[in-house]
Amino acid sequence: GERAVVCGILQHIEEAGIHSGDSAAVLPTWKIAPPHLETIRAHTRRLGLALGVRGLMNVQFAIQDGVVYVLEVNPRASRTTPFVSKATGVPLAKAAARVMAGRSLAEQGLTRDLEVRRIFVKESVFPFLKFPGADILLGPEMKSTGEVMGISSDFGIAFAKSQQAAGYSIPTSGTVFVSVNDHDKAGMLPHARALREMGFHVLATRGTAEYLGAHGVPAERVFKVHEGRPNVVDHIRDGRIRIVFNTPLGRESFYDEGAIRKSATLHNVLVVTTLTAAAATVQAVRALRERAVDVLSLQEIHAGGGGATSRTP
Repeated sequence: GERAVVCGILQHIEEAGIHSGDSAAVLPTWKIAPPHLETIRAHTRRLGLALGVRGLMNVQFAIQDGVVYVLEVNPRASRTTPFVSKATGVPLAKAAARVMAGRSLAEQGLTRDLEVRRIFVKESVFPFLKFPGADILLGPEMKSTGEVMGISSDFGIAFAKSQQAAGYSIPTSGTVFVSVNDHDKAGMLPHARALREMGFHVLATRGTAEYLGAHGVPAERVFKVHEGRPNVVDHIRDGRIRIVFNTPLGRESFYDEGAIRKSATLHNVLVVTTLTAAAATVQAVRALRERAVDVLSLQEIHAGGGGATSRTP
């Protein structure tokens, strides 16, 4: 009833509509304007005090057209609590349990919002490899069975490390396949251009190849599964394709391109199904090409003062 401390604000890589347990997330936030962050902090404190929460609380926000919306408030811990605890070096579950038992935050020295000095990426781990035929397309139903962490001072490296920990490697050269719906073509264009500039060869289905070519990004057309042979699934089986960028839309696309995603999963090819994840993946590719992967334990991070810092509310 006295104060609410914001322990961490994580930004989902995937947009709203993907279950929070399935979305990759980054701490601190990746691309959120400072005024929106202040609004999020203010709303969180007001909600915590008004609801009379004693202990941990998690809130989900969405930002649309410059407006911050509250999606849901849960007066309990979330599966992200251990992640934030490791990133900040503060045992949040223990602190919350003490609050519930009667000890105030002030008595525990937690009077200011927590911040981190490195970039921490949470990635979900899925059981798709153990269930051949399962489609990896994400939605409101949670499919993940665990999560991993990638840490670095560079977002691209941290994201790449999280993907590697989840069982997928991010290639720095080779051939990528692109097939996106009409609404996503303009958004995918800069990512496809960046991949071409880094030396990747681009394969695409007819509509996507025509759009990319018309905007100065050469792409080799490849057949969909029902259009003939060799098609994209054949190329995946042959080991030619290193990354699949696929954003389906509509029932026909969903079932037709499900075979592509299932084949990619079976052959351990990285599949990206949202534009935001595509942006993060391209940034990770660029980072891996430009610098070496750094390795540092959590003990070294926090012992050296590189973990949590306090921020005045």
